[in-house]
Formats: sequence, structure tokens, C-alpha cells
Amino acid sequence: MENVFKYFEFSDFFKDQSGSFSGNEICFTDLNDTHFLIFEKDRLQYNLYVSKFLNKKEVGYKQPEILELVVSNYDKSKPEHRIALRQYLG
Repeated sequence: MENVFKYFEFSDFFKDQSGSFSGNEICFTDLNDTHFLIFEKDRLQYNLYVSKFLNKKEVGYKQPEILELVVSNYDKSKPEHRIALRQYLG
């Protein structure tokens, strides 16, 4: 998974303080100024979300305006999971 995070320029993981991810660690990458892809690390699995915030500084600190689960239990070996990620990041 580290290669996925580096390739798509996700941030380092940090503890969610917004309550949106149950205090789990998250990392994110920008889609534009207000939309972000977020990976949540929940024990040994990763969940991928698309979200909307007023700006980048709110990610992990405030509740998102929109939060939609894209892939539960992301597995980079599954083509459908890679396709879902690439639909947003190209």
C-alpha cells in the first residue's frame, strides 16, 4: 500500500480529530481545492472515501460537507479497486 500512497501523493497518516473516521488514522490527496480522496486505516484494512471540505486545512479536523465510501477494505491486487481509485486520480 505504501507504493499506492506515494504514487498518488497521499499525505502522511495522522489521527482523525473530526470524529468522521472514529479516531482512526487517515491520509488524503487533493482532487481540487475542495474535494479530496481519503484513506482510512482501520486496524489492518484501508477504506477509501471521496470527500468535500471548505479547504485542505479542514481534512481530519472538521466534519466533511460530503463523505462517500468508494471502496471498503481496499486491496491493491483487485482490479476493481485500482479502477475505482483511478476514476478519481486518472
